[in-house]
Amino acid sequence: MKRSKCRSLLLVFCLGSGMGTLLSQTPTRRQDDTGLKGHSFLSVGEWDSRHPEAQKIFLIRKGKPVWDYSIPMHPSPGVNQEFDDITMLPNGNIVFARMSGAGIVTPDKKLIWEFVCPPGTETHSCVPIGTDSVLMVLNGNPAKVLIINTASSTILKEITIPTTTKNTHGQFRHVRLTDKGTIVVPLLSEGRVVEYTLEGKELWSVEAKSPWSAIRLSNGNTMISGDAAGYTREVDPSGKTVWELTQADVPFKLYNTQTANRLANGNTIICNWIGGDQKKEEWPGSVQAFEVTPDKKLVWKLSAWGTVDLGTCTAIQLLTKKGLPDKKDIQR
Repeated sequence: MKRSKCRSLLLVFCLGSGMGTLLSQTPTRRQDDTGLKGHSFLSVGEWDSRHPEAQKIFLIRKGKPVWDYSIPMHPSPGVNQEFDDITMLPNGNIVFARMSGAGIVTPDKKLIWEFVCPPGTETHSCVPIGTDSVLMVLNGNPAKVLIINTASSTILKEITIPTTTKNTHGQFRHVRLTDKGTIVVPLLSEGRVVEYTLEGKELWSVEAKSPWSAIRLSNGNTMISGDAAGYTREVDPSGKTVWELTQADVPFKLYNTQTANRLANGNTIICNWIGGDQKKEEWPGSVQAFEVTPDKKLVWKLSAWGTVDLGTCTAIQLLTKKGLPDKKDIQR
């Protein structure tokens, strides 16, 4: 099987644009008051503790839920699962990470590839490279980034990532490939984002509290999401902050800013995760994701907790009207 080049197009996540209706704060609302109207996207959220029987991926087309895929939170004693990462491919298949492993599921819900994490390890990040490979991170001791050919389940590359954090759960969340063939790794507990070559050589780093995800933007800057620290920050190659959104910039509560992406129109989509043991009485009416302009004006916000209940939101991917990924908004 011919191996994919690491500089192949990386299809990423966390997208969604357009105007939307501002939301009421009541738990029950009409569908067109949730921010769903007219939007097509793929959505996933980790650790929706209200539903241990079914952690779900949701597909929304033109404002209506049309498909979902679920897994149990606890498939067996001592095993935990949560959806942390999703990417729809052009053929409609979906690549995902689920903490206990990773996989590819078809529109008819057939699991056509699966990676099961060895005991003592976990993964929260898995994204496609080209058509037949994925990049995933394996939290563990040692911690690793893997490039895997999914057709043959062959590990093409294994990069050890130095970390002082031995608690595997606190090591990493989203890790991404750049268009230069390097990887950007947020060290969650250590408060640092590091860029490595595929040989494991450190090229660049910046201090950042609680970095949940980091992506290299097309302008060469890096977008960092601060999780419980509640910030979304763009830094230039020198490490200087050139754009940042915090609680002071939005009229609703920020919980955990887990992922963010810069759209082709210059706006930024941010996922605002609330879940786990956080106060469940605050979940209805909270904002799951939102879009802002470069000057931080609110364009669109999502809050689907009523008849349409999308649950916690870790990542979203914008789709076209035909229900496939919008390539105009892919960060390379």
